[in-house]
Amino acid sequence: MSDTSTTDQAGESFADIFNSMTTEVKEGELAQGKILSIDDDFVTVDVGFKSEGIIASWEFMDDDGNLQFGPGDTVEVLVEDAEDESGRIVLSKEKAERLKVWDEISNAYDREEPVEGVIVARVKGGLSVDIGVKAFLPGSQVDLRPMRNLDGMIGERVTFKIIKFNKRRGNIVLSRRALLETERRKMRESTLGTLSSGQILDGVIKNLTDYGAFIDLGGIDGLLHVTDMSWGRINHPSELFGVGDEIKVKVLKFDPENERVSLGLKQIQPDPWVDAALRYPLGKRLSGKIVSLTDYGAFIELEAGIEGLVHVSEMSWTKRVKHPSKIVSVGDDVEAVVLDVDEGNRKISLGMKQTEDNPWTLIEEKYPVGAHVNGTIRNITNFGIFIGLEEGIDGLVHVSDISWTEQIKHPSEKYEKGEEVEAIVLKIDKENEKFSLGIKQLEPNPWDGIRIKYPVGTEVVGPVTSVTDFGVFVKLDEGIEGLVYSSELAADRIENPAEHFEVGAEVKALVVKVDPAEQKVSLSIRAVGDKAERAALKELAVKESQSQTTTLGDLLAEKLAAKADEE
Repeated sequence: MSDTSTTDQAGESFADIFNSMTTEVKEGELAQGKILSIDDDFVTVDVGFKSEGIIASWEFMDDDGNLQFGPGDTVEVLVEDAEDESGRIVLSKEKAERLKVWDEISNAYDREEPVEGVIVARVKGGLSVDIGVKAFLPGSQVDLRPMRNLDGMIGERVTFKIIKFNKRRGNIVLSRRALLETERRKMRESTLGTLSSGQILDGVIKNLTDYGAFIDLGGIDGLLHVTDMSWGRINHPSELFGVGDEIKVKVLKFDPENERVSLGLKQIQPDPWVDAALRYPLGKRLSGKIVSLTDYGAFIELEAGIEGLVHVSEMSWTKRVKHPSKIVSVGDDVEAVVLDVDEGNRKISLGMKQTEDNPWTLIEEKYPVGAHVNGTIRNITNFGIFIGLEEGIDGLVHVSDISWTEQIKHPSEKYEKGEEVEAIVLKIDKENEKFSLGIKQLEPNPWDGIRIKYPVGTEVVGPVTSVTDFGVFVKLDEGIEGLVYSSELAADRIENPAEHFEVGAEVKALVVKVDPAEQKVSLSIRAVGDKAERAALKELAVKESQSQTTTLGDLLAEKLAAKADEE
């Protein structure tokens, strides 16, 4: 009886032990196991169940195919099936690790703790991240500002915050931006507490615009305006900086209430315009590089922060420069002479033509007044023609110096561009670089001998060239006409000369007045038949030969007085 009791007790004890072993291992749970053996295909693991479990060998290998465990090592595995067809328990080390990762991620999510992961691929809407399991990083959560090149982050190990977690669906959403914002907030508070005008700080360029650069000073951005970047000329901030560059800047102004910071870079360096007049005295010859062109001139960089302007009028002694690009290009090394320095307005005037001899200083010797010259018509205007004498030297023939006798409305009536002409030098103005020529002066002035050829009282015959309301013009010589006023057309005044005279008809008249200075000859038709008036005109002609001061007015006054005495 006692033996049976002992046996029963022993049997119950063995059953209890067996049951406790089997109940400790449940499907879907993690278990601790001991590696019994390893071959090429499987690893046998004892987890305290009635049978051992087998796991594929590759689950125990690293990325290079090397086994990381050996017989006797303890490993954590997942019980997938308590017993398969062969009576063995089905285990998985990989799934155990994955399940463990999910638990760790779940704990991190609950505690709002950051997790680390490697960005593995670009996917629609963002990036795929390996944090032990695959997670999604939206593009909007990559950085504080939208990033254009997400592909550039592939392969980077980054810390994230879990913002969405669903284990059942296997959905994990990460955010790098959330951590950056928290970090930036802390830095901002620290920076605002110490920021003050006059400080020199380290910063990182976050963004570039046409008007400046935004600098991250540590949680707060400051604006470095383009005018405060350099003492010299800058067309765009990108000429000096790129996004991500680290620079030192000076706090020019800080508004704590609105948290606005104005920064300066050039203020860290000495002002190059101080004592510029001493370094660049008037007349100094120097060299520099063309850095900018405008419609009115070219800017030459003399040193960092100092540029001088060469006005288009100071580029050539002889060429009419319409635009500086006709002479120089950006990047050219040129020589110039200092013409003026204005430190207050930060301006230096330069001249390029002053590096060469002024051809106008020798112009009088080469082309003295009265000399005959030949040249090609380079330009025709309404006031005259420009004749090219040599490279850059043009002489102007004013319309009034083209002909002694012709009334020329526009020079193009007589000349064409490119035509070869001869002229006489009339005047040279070196200071204003003007050269006056004359064409009519090549021949004697026909009006100089007009008094001799047509003295007062001379009877002339000529065709009518035109009829006007105030009189009739009669041709005397080529280019010389005489005018018969309406009062001198007949004994009785004619109100409408056109009713009595026509162009081409020949008329006979007497010369009553000659004015070479005004190039005028006055005629009278009625005086032809008036003996008394003819006699008076002859008397006037005698007086004129004795004195050039007697005029027709004097004659008429004497005549009227004589008539008054007779009456």
